[in-house]
Amino acid sequence: MNYLDRSLAQKKALMEAGHARILAIETSCDETACAIVEDGRRTLAAAVASQIDMHALYGGVVPEIASRMHVEALCPVVEQTLKEAGMGFADPDAIAVTYGPGLVGALLTGVSYAKALAWALGKPLVPVHHIEGHVSANYLACPDLAPPFCCLVVSGGHSHIVQVERYGHYTLLGQTTDDAAGEAFDKVARVLGLPYPGGPLLDKLAEEGDEYAYAFPRIRTQGRYDYSFSGLKTAVVNAAHNLRQSGEAVRAADFAASFRRAVVDALVDKAVAAALDHGMHTIALAGGVASNRLLRRELARVAGAKGLDVRMPPPRLCTDNAEMIASAAFFRLMAGETATLSLNAQPSCRLPEGQTVRDRP
Repeated sequence: MNYLDRSLAQKKALMEAGHARILAIETSCDETACAIVEDGRRTLAAAVASQIDMHALYGGVVPEIASRMHVEALCPVVEQTLKEAGMGFADPDAIAVTYGPGLVGALLTGVSYAKALAWALGKPLVPVHHIEGHVSANYLACPDLAPPFCCLVVSGGHSHIVQVERYGHYTLLGQTTDDAAGEAFDKVARVLGLPYPGGPLLDKLAEEGDEYAYAFPRIRTQGRYDYSFSGLKTAVVNAAHNLRQSGEAVRAADFAASFRRAVVDALVDKAVAAALDHGMHTIALAGGVASNRLLRRELARVAGAKGLDVRMPPPRLCTDNAEMIASAAFFRLMAGETATLSLNAQPSCRLPEGQTVRDRP
């Protein structure tokens, strides 16, 4: 029996059982991650190999270095995850992998490994969109959460407001028209002299500052739920340069706090408006910037005051991880959506508003 027939037979059996333990690979940027998750809700084991110390030497992620480090780390991370779960390679029911978006070389390492593993074991291969993974982190943190709900996804490359209609089906309500919030945080952090990764350090510094010390502009967009952080970022950077050129000191904590407040106000106001306008009773948070302290506090406060049920994953599930990929993969698998061995990395791809790659037309 060839691979396609074997994997299709196993997929059918898993769908009938409604149960699966999925081993997932995540290599979209600079974290080599593996996890095994049961039924999309319960983590059995997880491991991450971080590259932060290496990329900190260059002030940011170097794609070529990231790819090479993924190649070195993948086998040990997968073996560590299996050992923690008390499993062998043949024990997981399916293999999942992030196929995009992300750095193309980094994605290719994970996709290639996952395809080889699926082929060798005759297991179904489930492709997962990285942003769908972030949304699905909430299923792990909140096992009772189910669609429909609204989700604010905020990371270094994305600022999305997504309506989750049902598992695997999304409507993009709003997004950034230029820079993402995480990118703006990192840029302002560099202006303040903070090392890589700057966003989390700026958040920590802002906790010590006066968020009303500097008057920074609020964003304006044509789309009711869209974001635009480029103008705000430029205004903040210019303000720092002007202060220094005039001989005035930039009070770093106050500067960070005032900038953070401007970003968070925009993120929360538009996300809550989108949820209320579309009749959602629950709003969730996801993405690397979802670890931001003020964002978590303000979303809980503002959305809670409007009667919305607020869900957010713990910080460890906000950054890139394979648990969220395995969770998303479970619901794709139960819908019968798997990939063939022709699956390729897609460094730029939209969040699927329905189905992903399928075995058959």
